[in-house]
Amino acid sequence: MLDGLRQFIADIVGPQAQDRAFGDSDYRLAATALLVHVVSLDGQPSAAEQRKLHSLIESHFGLDRGTADRLIADATQVEGEAVDLYHFTSVIMRSLDEAGRKRIVQMMWELVYADGEVSEFEDNVVWRASDLLGISQRDRIELKHAVAERAGGQVKDRAVGPVPGGLPGLRAT
Repeated sequence: MLDGLRQFIADIVGPQAQDRAFGDSDYRLAATALLVHVVSLDGQPSAAEQRKLHSLIESHFGLDRGTADRLIADATQVEGEAVDLYHFTSVIMRSLDEAGRKRIVQMMWELVYADGEVSEFEDNVVWRASDLLGISQRDRIELKHAVAERAGGQVKDRAVGPVPGGLPGLRAT
């Protein structure tokens, strides 16, 4: 009877996981799921965001176009099933050192800036993920500024607002 119950559960849960090319403990799947989450925050990803996502996945993980497509498809599936960011960040924490985790945060910023606009939702998700990844506020902000500078400063940052006692238009992030 116990074997029947196990088989029933495996039939319900198993096929989706077995169809994936990347396992749940693969940090590349977890990182890509975070990136998919970021790129989906403001609705349907733009063509620029989709190109940037593919470019980041291919170059950072050393994957060919087809394998990157499969990873993104798998990540989209697991991201859609996720209830929070913790599962993804915990896999990354177990797999990467601080430099590797910073690179994931940098990739998130690169996606945020890909469409030329930074929303408060995108800013907030990168902040929460960075915190869960053990990346300091200072490092997160430095990464954001470095990516913004490379983006040419032509980005509308809707996450920026006045800070009481601070400079107009600047907000601690």
